[in-house]
Amino acid sequence: MAERCAGAAIKGLKEKPRLIRRPAIIATAIVLIAAAVGTLGFVATQGAGGLRPPSFADETATSGLEHTYDGPFAFATGGGVAAFDCDDDGKAELFVAGGTRPAALFRNRSPRGGALAFVLEPAPETDLEDVTGAYPLDIDSDGRTDLAVLREGEDVLLHGLGDCRFERANTRWSFDGRNELSTAFSATWEGSAALPTLAVGNYLKLDATGDTTFDCDDNFFYRPESGGSRYQSPSVLKPGFCSLSMLFSDWDRSGRRDLRVSNDRQYYRDGEEQMWRIAPGEAPRVYTQQDGWLRLEIWGMGIASEDLTGDGYPEVYLTSQADNKLQTLAGDAARPTYRDIALARGVTATRPFTGDTALPSTAWHPEFADVNNDGYVDLFVSKGNVTAQEGFAIRDPSNLFIARSDGTFQEGADKAGILNFDKGRGAAVVDLNLDGLLDLVEVNYRGPTRIWRNVGAGEAATPKAMGNWLQVRLRQPAPNVHAIGAWLEVRVGEAVRRRELVVGGGHSGGQLGWTHFGLGSANRAEVRVTWPDGQTGDWQPVDANQFVTIDRETGRPQVWQP
Repeated sequence: MAERCAGAAIKGLKEKPRLIRRPAIIATAIVLIAAAVGTLGFVATQGAGGLRPPSFADETATSGLEHTYDGPFAFATGGGVAAFDCDDDGKAELFVAGGTRPAALFRNRSPRGGALAFVLEPAPETDLEDVTGAYPLDIDSDGRTDLAVLREGEDVLLHGLGDCRFERANTRWSFDGRNELSTAFSATWEGSAALPTLAVGNYLKLDATGDTTFDCDDNFFYRPESGGSRYQSPSVLKPGFCSLSMLFSDWDRSGRRDLRVSNDRQYYRDGEEQMWRIAPGEAPRVYTQQDGWLRLEIWGMGIASEDLTGDGYPEVYLTSQADNKLQTLAGDAARPTYRDIALARGVTATRPFTGDTALPSTAWHPEFADVNNDGYVDLFVSKGNVTAQEGFAIRDPSNLFIARSDGTFQEGADKAGILNFDKGRGAAVVDLNLDGLLDLVEVNYRGPTRIWRNVGAGEAATPKAMGNWLQVRLRQPAPNVHAIGAWLEVRVGEAVRRRELVVGGGHSGGQLGWTHFGLGSANRAEVRVTWPDGQTGDWQPVDANQFVTIDRETGRPQVWQP
């Protein structure tokens, strides 16, 4: 993100002509616009209850997760973390981008329900430099998780070998990693293709010396060869408008997964947010106003999706500077026409809730997750100044929005114990010690990566459960063994929570593994899967506070024991 540097805030940064972020769309204008469209269609439920925020214990100093994402201006964006299980013990390892420092893979040694503990796993294949982020997925469906690693320079696909070992696989899969400043990624499977379709988003163009220019780069689209296990030469998604997040999603429940792209208006002059229509056998086509797509210009940084309204279609949260959006379909799903409900739901987060409250915020990684297990999905948003950008908050803490039963959210970061003023970037909300409570990892630019253990209603020495929960993972025959693109539903009484399994979104990092649902006081629930090809299984009963695997061939939940 471009900025005006205060003094020597970024040593060695070459000054170049560029657009300057103006200090904010005026807050009152944001309020007026949101008020005009944000409350339409808002349906309240019975009251505004819900559990309080959980308590988080900061275990950065004791966890063994010692790492810093660093680098000059080109790395002010990025800083992602990938969470996935690479040694088959059910616990998520962490691969953390390093910028100009080596990226790092940390193996999870946390005892169940205990303090978080990680061990660095050094290896030349994973200790890559110039890494901005990474996303886990099983590219060749061999049951071992692979990594798509984004870099300033050649992107790298790492083939998982088991036991947290990897090998470089660009040649193996004929993947052209090119030489861009890559900051966004998403993947999906089309039909029966052996490999996933990939999209890579790029930010600023690099010049002949490898330095950043201030022109937006193109994005690239990778489809596998027909019937093969190698990639064709990538096609160009043009124009590109400095993308910082991408997400393949079945937004209209048609079975077709289109590609949403969030772009940074700091650099483009004629750009906007984008969505590309991705139909098997057809070239990608960008949606236009004639299709129902409404022009939207934001400083787009991250994407998170979740069915918040219960209508079966995902809402989309888009992070930005001073103007975060929560979009919902304005009508039926026949057209990609969205309206904003961020103000009505209480998640505009235009300014810090503490710190430099008179200045606009800078938001990066969004993630929906039920951190207090009350059955209402909460929202974490990482925040932090680009470096020392004038007109924007320096003391800009991340948000933890706690959901209320009436569909609104309230700030809970301070009460939860995660308040800090580091420059947040990528993050992961994931159960790291398999106790049913979601923990938090946050990467910071030029600061230590921080990690918090969720101790529920207790304290670090005496954790206490907070609501019941269920964690589910899916399995199906190759290809796409993790069933990316499936919809997972959990029903308690008449209430149904739906989650689309995706690879992409967030800010420069993602997760693969257990899908977590809070159940509140319910001791039992029912689960149902709509598989990526559209086939829907039957509702299946499950007990609370369990890990279950649903195999497509049997259709029945199987309890997994840590």
